[in-house]
Amino acid sequence: MWTTLIIFLYLSFKFISAASVLRSGTCQLQGRFRLNGMYQTGDVILGGLFEVHFLTVFPELSFRTEPKPPYCEQFDMASFQQAQTMAFAIDEINKNPNLLPNITLGYHLYDNCVMLGMAFRAAFSLVSGTEESFSNLNCTGPPPVIGIVGDSNSTPSIAISSVLGLFRVPIVSYLATCSCLSNREKYPSFFRTVPSDAFQVRAMIKILKHFGWTWVGLVYSDEDYGNHAAQSFLQDVQVFGGCVAFSEILPLDNNRKDIQHTVGVIQASTARVVVVFSTSTYLLPLMDEVVLQNVTDRQWIASEAWSTSHLFHTQRFLPFLGGTLGIAIRRGEIQGLHEFLLHLRPNNDQRNNMVRIFWENMFKCRFNIGGRGEKMCSGQEDLSNTDTSYTDVSELRASYNVYKTVYAVAHALHDLMQCEEGRGPFSGNKCADITNLQPWQLVHYLQKVNFTTGFGDLVSFDKNGDALAIYDVLNWQPSSDGLIVVRTVGVVNEGAATGKVLTLDEEALYWNFETKKPPRSVCSESCPPGTRRARRKGLPVCCFDCLPCGDGEISHTTDADECTICPDDFWSNPDKDRCVPKEEEFLSYDDALGISLTTASLLGTCFCALVLAIFAHHRNTPIVRANNSELSFLLLLSLKLCFLCVLLFIGRPKLWTCQLRHAVFGISFVLCISSILVKTMVVIAVFKSSRPEGKGAMKWFGAAQQRCTVLVLTALQVIICIVWLSNASPTPHKNSQYISSKIVYECTIGSVAGFAVLLGYIGFLAAVSFLLAFLARNLPDNFNEAKFITFSMLIFCAVWIAFVPAYVSSPGKYAVAVEIFAILASSFGLLVAIFAPKCYIILSHPEKNTKKNIMGRETQNK
Repeated sequence: MWTTLIIFLYLSFKFISAASVLRSGTCQLQGRFRLNGMYQTGDVILGGLFEVHFLTVFPELSFRTEPKPPYCEQFDMASFQQAQTMAFAIDEINKNPNLLPNITLGYHLYDNCVMLGMAFRAAFSLVSGTEESFSNLNCTGPPPVIGIVGDSNSTPSIAISSVLGLFRVPIVSYLATCSCLSNREKYPSFFRTVPSDAFQVRAMIKILKHFGWTWVGLVYSDEDYGNHAAQSFLQDVQVFGGCVAFSEILPLDNNRKDIQHTVGVIQASTARVVVVFSTSTYLLPLMDEVVLQNVTDRQWIASEAWSTSHLFHTQRFLPFLGGTLGIAIRRGEIQGLHEFLLHLRPNNDQRNNMVRIFWENMFKCRFNIGGRGEKMCSGQEDLSNTDTSYTDVSELRASYNVYKTVYAVAHALHDLMQCEEGRGPFSGNKCADITNLQPWQLVHYLQKVNFTTGFGDLVSFDKNGDALAIYDVLNWQPSSDGLIVVRTVGVVNEGAATGKVLTLDEEALYWNFETKKPPRSVCSESCPPGTRRARRKGLPVCCFDCLPCGDGEISHTTDADECTICPDDFWSNPDKDRCVPKEEEFLSYDDALGISLTTASLLGTCFCALVLAIFAHHRNTPIVRANNSELSFLLLLSLKLCFLCVLLFIGRPKLWTCQLRHAVFGISFVLCISSILVKTMVVIAVFKSSRPEGKGAMKWFGAAQQRCTVLVLTALQVIICIVWLSNASPTPHKNSQYISSKIVYECTIGSVAGFAVLLGYIGFLAAVSFLLAFLARNLPDNFNEAKFITFSMLIFCAVWIAFVPAYVSSPGKYAVAVEIFAILASSFGLLVAIFAPKCYIILSHPEKNTKKNIMGRETQNK
């Protein structure tokens, strides 16, 4: 009951106090945050947020007394230099008669202590003002600050922009890189002079692609900067064909177990390259554990948030972080900044207490001595004798961005002042009133800012408030004193006029490996030309096996996903990396088989010529004159044609050879078989004429009838050939069905029926000849030619019967060889069987070459 009463009395008191304030027309400041800051008065005030301290200490909450405000520890000299750069830029602008004439800029800067709560307090202190009382309840006149330079971190920038964006208060950050801040719907008044993480990720991907690192690890801090950068990286790395071997989150509470787990994953992974998106504050505990566990042979890729951090540039980290490649915002030069930094002096203004804190940390002294042994600060100590990151202006990156940010706001204000009344951008073509300037009016002009710094860099913003994407590529190298020194070894410029986005001086790179060369970081080695990638099941796309391309397929690039089939007349070479013309196969005069068959053909022709010469020389002898010597000469001539027609089957098939080979073959053999048939018929006729009942047989089968019979039988084959060639002529054909890697040149039959009739006709004549000769084999005669004709036709038929299955089963040029062999075998069979016995008698036993000897058996029988 007493508690309720006390609360009621307290609230009543507050209500009465508020009512009295409203009646008096004056607003009273109800409380003040404990913030470290810097202040300079002016006509227009710019706000600023800087992380001058690394740590925020919150007092214990007892819930018995009003909690004490938090305070900051671990002063950062480099960040204080950035704050002083803003002061220098404003001082330089105020001295410039061409920029903001008759207007004096002032500033009010606060330390955010790398803590969202502190940054939020500082931002609202800037926009609401810190006066003890405020009597102008109509809210006329300029606001406490016209805009805010900062924050340097993404998370505070997101929080502050979400609120102040509702009032269109311009916030121009110099280091917040989260790609989420490019969302104009959520953050309509946010600008930045540092490229977005979307550009940073693309720059890092360019480096990975340049060195062929497709298998990388990813480590990122668990806050907006790290989460959004990691998300962009995971998306973009897949587009370029890379894979993430592992993805680990840095704990914000520095939990030792989590950090040890992350280091264990890094050490166990086969990925030699590790990409880290984090600020140096969150990364430091991880690197301490890397040193403790002695994790070497890793190539670190640093994001811009820690690539220039001096925390790691010590001898202790050199064996582990030496050779690190990093992305950093553009380095610049600011004339006169070094002298300005050295002329800084503290004063007693509480609004400038940040300078006093800096002084105490720089010179290890105190302005208010509270104990023994403490050194007293005079405020006159000489900064020129110090050597810290505060006075180091050799690598101005964040400070240079601060410088560009202040000038961007100044140029926007200058353009705002140049507005001509009646031609303004606001409603009614009005211009902004400098005496009653509103922050949202400055946003309009910030969007159109376009100027060039003294260092030569163009400053402008795109429609999302992002700056031009340009980065320096850094390499951490050992210095002479055993520390780490950062060297600029390249540039990533997406707006390069040459179109070459990444430029690297590879000769200047330092690699912290035994080979002194870039490491290999791939899940699987690249597949050479002639192979294709086959993804391993259950693993990322970068993990694959290399399978050779199949026959007739090639891949002429590295890491081909598919093999390409060669065109019809081409085949893959042994390495499967290019298509070469297919090997041509036909029975040629150059190969051994062609030479052998040609030789046999010519030998057969010569034998025929030799027999013909022998018969011509002994043409008047009984053995030659027997059975019509004219038919013997015609048979020898046809056999010679049979031997010579083989030459048409050898060589690359052409239209005329394809048409002639079977026609000449068919006609020659018909001429040969018809001559043999007539000879057989003559033998039978002679035998019959020797009997009384058949004395008139020979008058019906004289020499004229014999010639006419041969001519008619041959003419029928000629007609068959003419009909066949005129309707469906054989043509040259490239066949790849037998052997895929070769082109077999062959002659197509054209018409199977035509070819069948041609062969069938030859077979029919051969069968009739064989039958007649077989019937006449036992006729009485010392030299019965019917026996030899029977034997020759038996050979002929056997050869061509065996030819059919052999021809069908033989591929390519061997089918032609089989056909040639059949022609030669049958021709030699006819030549030897019919003419060898006669030549033997003529040459070896001329005494038997008499009519009496030939007819001797017949005489004896009588």
